Amino acid sequence: MAEPRIVDLTAIEPVACPCGLARRAFGDFPEFPGTVHLTEIESTARAHSHSDHTEIYVILACGPDAAIELDGVRTPVTPMTAIAIPPGVVHRAIGKMQTLIICHPEFDPRDERLVDC
Repeated sequence: MAEPRIVDLTAIEPVACPCGLARRAFGDFPEFPGTVHLTEIESTARAHSHSDHTEIYVILACGPDAAIELDGVRTPVTPMTAIAIPPGVVHRAIGKMQTLIICHPEFDPRDERLVDC
């Protein structure tokens, strides 16, 4: 039987991503078929999509003009907004924000497709 695991997301070394900096957890936890990312989104976030991944964005903190863009449609967001993004949807966060992203299946950078706006 698997043991529970506790992770301090802030202790994970961040990696660059199209959104900013991501701290990814549970990629090595076979009992969970995905990953959890604490992501600091920068104002330079790039539009992208995924062929296989579904992502759930939970906005933890953001500025008053923050938004999410999904297939070209911009929607304002506030802290504690959750967004489900299925595969194939071109998306990007607009404005600086901190998000918790749940990715299913486990994140694979080869599944990320940058899109020119």
